[in-house]
Amino acid sequence: MFFGNTKKEGKDEDLVKIAALLIHVAKIDENFSNIEEKIIKKALINLGAEKDAVLSILKNAKKIEENSNQILDFTKKVKTMNKEDKIKILETLWEIIYSNNEADIYETNLMRRLEGLLYIDSIIMGNIKEKIKNKYLK
Repeated sequence: MFFGNTKKEGKDEDLVKIAALLIHVAKIDENFSNIEEKIIKKALINLGAEKDAVLSILKNAKKIEENSNQILDFTKKVKTMNKEDKIKILETLWEIIYSNNEADIYETNLMRRLEGLLYIDSIIMGNIKEKIKNKYLK
């Protein structure tokens, strides 16, 4: 679990911002699919969201994502996570991208931006991308 013993309200706020980032990546190709939403729900539960809170977190994240024109606010929480947790988030982002069996130029450009914003080494990012790509494009 990513957030340890933090208060539920604070944890849910953090999860909303992380979910907004995941939704932003899912929508960048203008095709937010049910598969992508399932990946996001699963990720939220893996991040410590209670199952009965996931729909509320997603609803709030969708509102935030729709009303924002930048990703900096979404990345603040992820940036402060430890390396292992960041990698799990990045794996989820690549899963969202490759869930439709391809990565378009907008998605790959966004991931390059996130690499810098989250202070991820390009070799690590490339390894994560290849791992997920191979999982989806067998």
